Amino acid sequence: MKKTAMLIGLAAVLGFSSNAQAIDWNWKGDIRYRYESSLKDDGDSATDDNSRDRHRIRARFGMDTWINEELSAGLQIATGSEHDPISRNETLGDNFQADSIYLNEAYIDYHPMFLNGDVNILLGKRATKSTLAVIDDLIWDGDVTIEGATLQYGKDAKGKEKAGLCAVAGYYALSEVKAGDDAYVAAVQASYKGELSGLGYQIGASYYDYVHLAGQEYDLSEDQDNTYGAVDYDIVELFGNVSGKVSSLPWKLYGQYVFNIADNNDYSDITDSEKDGLLVGLKLGKAKKVGQLEGSAEYVRLEKDAVNPYMTDSDRNGGGTNLEGFKISSKYQLIQNMTLGATYFNFHKIVGTEAETDATKHLFQLDAVVKF
Repeated sequence: MKKTAMLIGLAAVLGFSSNAQAIDWNWKGDIRYRYESSLKDDGDSATDDNSRDRHRIRARFGMDTWINEELSAGLQIATGSEHDPISRNETLGDNFQADSIYLNEAYIDYHPMFLNGDVNILLGKRATKSTLAVIDDLIWDGDVTIEGATLQYGKDAKGKEKAGLCAVAGYYALSEVKAGDDAYVAAVQASYKGELSGLGYQIGASYYDYVHLAGQEYDLSEDQDNTYGAVDYDIVELFGNVSGKVSSLPWKLYGQYVFNIADNNDYSDITDSEKDGLLVGLKLGKAKKVGQLEGSAEYVRLEKDAVNPYMTDSDRNGGGTNLEGFKISSKYQLIQNMTLGATYFNFHKIVGTEAETDATKHLFQLDAVVKF
């Protein structure tokens, strides 16, 4: 309220006026400092392993505001790269140069009261996990913010899923070209969240149709011309989780299964035997209060043509698809608003030469995160 009063007072002093009166402003942000070390083990002790050590930061800051009972909006800026949709990290070590800040979210949320506020019409750019029902990062990296129009039922204005039915339909622009057909993603999704015999659960299904993707650019930097080949992704996703407590220890078992139904008769760069993906994970504990600890373990198998390789998680095996392995992570709430975390990735390629499939890529990450 103090921030709201200050902004209103400043606007009055400067002579601004408006018919729209913001009821509530919610400012939020986070800063993450990360040390990571990668190691490629080729199984041959006589050969030097490739390794890389990096110090990285990620910073995000923004706000969402409830303008009236039918209208809200949000805005967020973040570190990152203009040409990388799946990472907001900045790697340190550039002679102390200033780092770039980009627009990460900018959206309008209209929730008409004649529908009791249960339906959200979203326009603009918003975090994927706030827009869709997301279990984990098999399809979408956690940093992706999708762009376009979304019709939601079953989520509140902050993007949190309510109990019961959740349904989403969306149109998300991928690339706009001066001549020819623009590439986009059409998405439909339905899920149900409830409780049975003391256990919480969620089940759901999604369909993502990449349209006019083949031949489109995926790196739009001026000095590169990287385009998709003769590929298409018509992704069907099945997902769910079940959660409960053992004594006072919370736990959650979760999973995703995806398969690409696009046919290589139409898209020659797709291999029909390499179009499935699976993620299964178990989480124990919840680092929500000071002194609390949580940990998780995941197994992932993601075949080459299961999902768009430029939108899935960027850390597993260096990013992309054609990988199999596991991830172990932990998080500790050190003080209020600050957590310490550690993550280990162990992945290898599924298909390739013998040397490629035998090589294991290890990645260690240590994180300090402050939220405000």
